[in-house]
Amino acid sequence: MAILKIAKMGHPVLQRRAEEVSDPTAPQIRKLVQDMIETMHDAQGRGLAAPQVHVPLRIVVFITPEDLEFEGVTAIVNPVLELLTEERVSGWEACLSVPGLQGIVPRAPKVRYTGITPEGNSIDRTVEGFHAVVVQHEFDHLDGVLYPQRMDDLTGLIFESESRWFQASEDT
Repeated sequence: MAILKIAKMGHPVLQRRAEEVSDPTAPQIRKLVQDMIETMHDAQGRGLAAPQVHVPLRIVVFITPEDLEFEGVTAIVNPVLELLTEERVSGWEACLSVPGLQGIVPRAPKVRYTGITPEGNSIDRTVEGFHAVVVQHEFDHLDGVLYPQRMDDLTGLIFESESRWFQASEDT
């Protein structure tokens, strides 16, 4: 396994739609997924998409609260996302490809996603809350979208080191 280099905002690999994977169970895909998981853990992230490690393929890995219970990671190849409501809930997000920043992003509170695992199993889940946010964030990477592009108001884009000021204003 290997720690992979993470692409940062502005790199062309993050600005285009990733390609479908023809064989989700191919040995090189399984190795890439393992390297992505190791990279995500090393960077202390909650998710990682293949374009973030300079590979323009439709693959994501992520950890949700449900995964934490089982100390596991979800890995999906060729995922498909369906937003299940018109409603949007805004919350703070950060990204390994946008280091040092965080922003307030509106997301659907409930989604359904499908895809194939690197082991060849089908995934079909309907999720809410933080799980839904993580999925939308990672799947956006597959379409060349970073979270600042989803923000309604860029005054909510701040350096993580300055987040204490937002916390202080929310507490008053």
